[in-house]
Amino acid sequence: MTVRTAELLMGIATLLVSLGLMLNVYLDGLTIGWVEGRGPGAGMWPFWLSLGMALASLATILRWFMGATPESRSTDPYISQETIFIVGVSVVALFAFLLLMTIIGTYLALVLFMFFYVRIIGRHGWAMTTALVIGTPIFVYLLFEVALTKYLPKGWPIFEEGFLVIDNLRYEWFY
Repeated sequence: MTVRTAELLMGIATLLVSLGLMLNVYLDGLTIGWVEGRGPGAGMWPFWLSLGMALASLATILRWFMGATPESRSTDPYISQETIFIVGVSVVALFAFLLLMTIIGTYLALVLFMFFYVRIIGRHGWAMTTALVIGTPIFVYLLFEVALTKYLPKGWPIFEEGFLVIDNLRYEWFY
């Protein structure tokens, strides 16, 4: 697919999404204008923002037909082989991360994911790798479990018991 083709397809796709959102607001019977004494109707912002997006999409399509932009004239490939490879690797790595979350838990899976992505894919040095492999799970733990009190999956019971030790220490020290 060329850059030219991708621009046309994206213009058409965003136009169709915009029209669909506008139709949805209309079919739901939402008010798209100002309601006297209350302010904007429930459908005002979704409708008018969708209309703006539809007009921008029409402008993109029109400029494509006129060949007014460098992108609308470009016959270069839209996505290089290197990009396709890295996106494919990323999809597989994220799928493995999600699968491992159910087995070994969020934090250990995050350690493996960060190591893979920073050291192997990113080819960063050991200092950066170590800092992110250790720092990211700690940050995620403090954010979700401590600050937001939202517990993330710990995996199989053997792994969950290890985190209970950490939680018990945290409660003994700080509460």
